[in-house]
Amino acid sequence: MKNHVKDLQVNGKRVLVRCDFNVPLKNGAIRDDNRIVSALPTIKELISKGAKVILMSHLGKIDYKKSPEEVQAAKEKNNMAPIAARLAELLGQEVKFCPVTRGKVLEDMVASLNNGDVLVVQNTRYEKGESKNDSEVSHIWASLADAFVMDAFGSAHRAHSSTYGVPEILKSEGKPTAIGYLVEKEVKSLGRVISVEQKDRPYVAILGGLKVSDKIKVIDSLLKKCDKVIICGAMSYTFNKALGHTTGTSPVEDDQLDYATNCLKEANGRIVLPVDTVVADDFDDPKLIQTIDGTDIPEGMMGMDIGPKTRELFREEIAKAKTIFWNGPAGVFEKENYQAGTVSVCDSIAKNKDCFSVIGGGDSAAACKQFGYISSFSHVSTGGGASLEMIENDGHLPGIDIIEDK
Repeated sequence: MKNHVKDLQVNGKRVLVRCDFNVPLKNGAIRDDNRIVSALPTIKELISKGAKVILMSHLGKIDYKKSPEEVQAAKEKNNMAPIAARLAELLGQEVKFCPVTRGKVLEDMVASLNNGDVLVVQNTRYEKGESKNDSEVSHIWASLADAFVMDAFGSAHRAHSSTYGVPEILKSEGKPTAIGYLVEKEVKSLGRVISVEQKDRPYVAILGGLKVSDKIKVIDSLLKKCDKVIICGAMSYTFNKALGHTTGTSPVEDDQLDYATNCLKEANGRIVLPVDTVVADDFDDPKLIQTIDGTDIPEGMMGMDIGPKTRELFREEIAKAKTIFWNGPAGVFEKENYQAGTVSVCDSIAKNKDCFSVIGGGDSAAACKQFGYISSFSHVSTGGGASLEMIENDGHLPGIDIIEDK
């Protein structure tokens, strides 16, 4: 058990909270504030305890290999000011904003905080050394705080300055570190799909998405834990080619065919693959869309979604499950013609009222929200990459492991 924010004695103390405010922005306007809302319980807890609350997060991507002009444009695009403004509305109190990540302006703003005040610091990725866990950056930020709270699950798989370097330094100085309410919820819920008791079986995982190579470790891990692993999306074409089927112009990773073959052998019938496919003659501008019975995709055609027989096959497996983990859509759900497979997976899980179901973030979470099923799942993770790495590493992530135990 990790030290928890509710256990901290922080009246009058400066508490640095690593949040996940990486929200979608368009022309400076927030399109979805769910990640800000998710941080509120931890922030409110600290305000009520009289802490001086300093919030840090990354936002978007800043590629320092690009030209100085492009880097500057990325910084302007990913400015944290709109997040501070929205947080003030949600909290119903003033939220101060520091436009820089180091120096006298930041130090003075932290020094001027009163008990219960909240300060949002500029995007951590304004610092080139953040993603490298640069010691200088870590020490600058650690010097601002008397305590640290990790509440950015979506960044917990990254050993960056703001997620790992700062708590490492504070721990070495004998200062408290803790997890927040969001991270606690993620750890508890994902723990149930990492270590599954016999009473919670059958355990079924559904893996979709584009590349087998992105999910080798998670496939290996889930094959050790699950009773069945359903593979769909573009990943399934690599497995079908490994079985000797034709795949047309569907995306296939030829360098992963041996891996897929070995997987199928070791799984001994526990991997479930599509049995029919919706195909099209072009990805962007199809003239022909049809359903192919069987798994041989004709030349010149590309797999886009699972067919009706596969939807039924998957529905039967999902209906038997008592624990479900899902990551990756069944087809190109962004296009209306190829949504039926992903909708069917959502609907099948929603209809199984006896199961504990987890969506591992990413496109699956976006799809279940788009199709109106988000409330039907036991837990929807806020971190796609983090949830997969947590499963791969049997519950371990650097940004959580570094936090002190109770």
